[in-house]
Amino acid sequence: MEDLLDLLKQDDWRIIDQSVSALYISALQSFGMDDTLCASVGGGLAPATARSWVHDKTVVLGIQDTKLPHLQEGIQYLREQGYDVIVRNSGGLAVVLDEGVLNITLVFPENEKGIDINRGYDAMWMLIKEMFADFSAEIEAKEIVRSYCPGSYDLSIGDQKFAGISQRRLRKGVAVQIYLCVDGSGSERAALIKEFYSIGKRQAETKFTYPDVDPDVMASLSELLNTELSIQDVMLRFLRALKNVSGRISAGQLTAEEVPMFKSYYERVVERNEKILG
Repeated sequence: MEDLLDLLKQDDWRIIDQSVSALYISALQSFGMDDTLCASVGGGLAPATARSWVHDKTVVLGIQDTKLPHLQEGIQYLREQGYDVIVRNSGGLAVVLDEGVLNITLVFPENEKGIDINRGYDAMWMLIKEMFADFSAEIEAKEIVRSYCPGSYDLSIGDQKFAGISQRRLRKGVAVQIYLCVDGSGSERAALIKEFYSIGKRQAETKFTYPDVDPDVMASLSELLNTELSIQDVMLRFLRALKNVSGRISAGQLTAEEVPMFKSYYERVVERNEKILG
């Protein structure tokens, strides 16, 4: 526990809040932004940085998803439902973003000893538990097998998943990313991805095993806690929790050094998406 507190207790946390502004930009910019922050924080150009972001209706695919035998038909279905489709540069499988899903990225500098991968996951899990400590519900970290993008650090209450955590490591920076389904219907989001896989895979045999999504194993925090929560509510909880376990927090934005870095990383993300999706 103390080890995790040490990771969260940075001398200075820079907060970049894009929980409103990112609704009006492509989610590709968020992945370019996180790569920029990894490089700048890892290189000692900036302090540890926490970034919040919310995007309009977008399905973010993982690399394995792009190998579906009928991928383009699956993408066409998602677009017909009103979703943009992109491919991220970190691990995992398809996830849903919309105005009821809050994403948080914690970017740490990796020191000489390095940051063990589970330590990064555990630190985020601990922060989320701190955010909702006033509720009696137990937040567990374990794989929810029939969720979308299943992983060993799925966060759930009563075996219903509301969040997933991933990591991105670049130039001695570690970005721990989480999506939190705050409000809306978790099962409806899951049903969307279930149909995407049904169309994209059909009956074909594939080397990779894609999740057999069960919409009933996914829910939003509002549903699980039986409380109406908004993105703003959870943002306030996030800022309070980070302040409680760390040193100073202060609002910030990209520095003059980081702006050209972002342009470069963003262009790489765009080029990669164009190459994969056409």
